[in-house]
This record gives sequence, structure tokens and C-alpha cells, in this order.
Amino acid sequence: MLDEIEQQSRRTVPIAEMNRCVGRAAAEMGLHRPSYERVRTLVHTARRLRRQGPPPVSTVALNVAFRVSPPEALLLRVFEPPAPRLRDREPRK
Repeated sequence: MLDEIEQQSRRTVPIAEMNRCVGRAAAEMGLHRPSYERVRTLVHTARRLRRQGPPPVSTVALNVAFRVSPPEALLLRVFEPPAPRLRDREPRK
């Protein structure tokens, strides 16, 4: 379910629409529909994690092309670990 919320968080539609999509996906999987508040919180968390992650390779490539960054920056970005995801977070206590 976290993967579905993460995918929905990339969209630019209202969170209410995302909640409906996540609810449908949960029902298809035979799971309970998450509450609107839970979906809203997880969407904001997923967006924050994505913003904190490394920049896209295309951004680094443009910086190298315009000589803002050295060529090694592209290699460093390619081999950098992926951005954290919702499922990688520590469980709440």
C-alpha cells in the first residue's frame, strides 16, 4: 500500500483524489481503506523524502554540461544510493 501512496504522491491532483485511488487499490488487494488523514500524512512524508533525496541524474548532467559541476559529479550521482522511500522509514512507536 505504501508503494501506491508513493506513486500517487507524484501526481498534482488534490489529496482527496489520491485518497480515492489508494482506497480503490486497497479494496482490490483485499485490505482496509486507509483514512483520509493517514493518506494525507503519508503523501506529505513521501513528497518530503523525495525532495530530500539526491537530485535527478538529468539535473546533474545539465550542471556538468554548463560547467557548474565537475564531470565527476555525474559518476558520483549515478553511484549514489537511491532516495529513501516510505517503506524504508523506521516504524513508529
